[in-house]
Amino acid sequence: MAGGAALTADGGTTDGSGRLPLTPDQVLRRVEWRVIRRLDGRLQGDYRSLFRGTGIDVAGLREYQAGDDLRHIDWNVTARMDTPFVRQYLEDREVTAWLVLDRSPSMGFGPVARRKHAVVTDLAATFAQLLTRGGNQVGAVLFDTQVDETVPPGQGRNQVLRVLSRLMNAPAAAPPTAPSRVVRRRRSRRPSPSGTTDLAVPLRAALGLMRRRSLVVVVSDFITGPGWENPLGQLARRHDVVVVQVVDPLESDLPAAGLIYVEDPETGEQIFVDTDDPGFRQRLRAEADRRRQTLTEAVRSAGTELYTVSTDEDLVRALARIAALRRGRRA
Repeated sequence: MAGGAALTADGGTTDGSGRLPLTPDQVLRRVEWRVIRRLDGRLQGDYRSLFRGTGIDVAGLREYQAGDDLRHIDWNVTARMDTPFVRQYLEDREVTAWLVLDRSPSMGFGPVARRKHAVVTDLAATFAQLLTRGGNQVGAVLFDTQVDETVPPGQGRNQVLRVLSRLMNAPAAAPPTAPSRVVRRRRSRRPSPSGTTDLAVPLRAALGLMRRRSLVVVVSDFITGPGWENPLGQLARRHDVVVVQVVDPLESDLPAAGLIYVEDPETGEQIFVDTDDPGFRQRLRAEADRRRQTLTEAVRSAGTELYTVSTDEDLVRALARIAALRRGRRA
């Protein structure tokens, strides 16, 4: 897969063959060569379709037309005029972006050459590099079973390396150039029950960090406790939110491999299953489909859309697909 890198036991990445850990700079160079270079040809520089849903500043008002986003209705003007009016936005060239990145234990699942954490790392490198090279500031909220660290917004290649360094748990790739950019390590005041991930915690943390309308990219596998829907909805009402779920095919379709132990990476709980049983595999697929549909509906109810990237999917094709879906949503 393009831009592939695998997670090592200490949280670093390899080149996909398991030979040597990669540094943040090596990961970024691989992503630039194998992903961003190809995206430049696919998207022809129109990264707004990948990142931006609406503009930041209100440019004016016009009467509502069929197909307009209901969230843009100006209810005060509508009440005065007795006719629905919607706000029109200007597209800012510069925007502050926040990457909300999952590095919980469940992100270690997947094939050795392409675990879910490696996909998150490549996505973070791609998003941060595309945004910062356009002059935008990028920050990050990193979480596992609770909020672990925040990286204040910054610009340039050093900021991309800083985010990757913290995500990969590697030594800082480049020293901070200003005190405001120093990585702040912080633990959540609300640890999740039983040590499982609570996505609501980093989403609330993101709400508290953003002083102006921003771009928020949430990348997670959504293996989490309940209660995250409301803070996601609050984020989507105030900011432009892109939600990306990282999945692995084996989470919904186990091969016939006989009697095996299956472990929950979040809690450590183990169960003994017979993967040769067609009924078990069918129930597993049905439950996975149900969870996927429930998640899609919950994200949509929060005011945004769910996009998926699989560990066995070409990252360039996945991002081009997401860009096309976002263009269609705004059309």
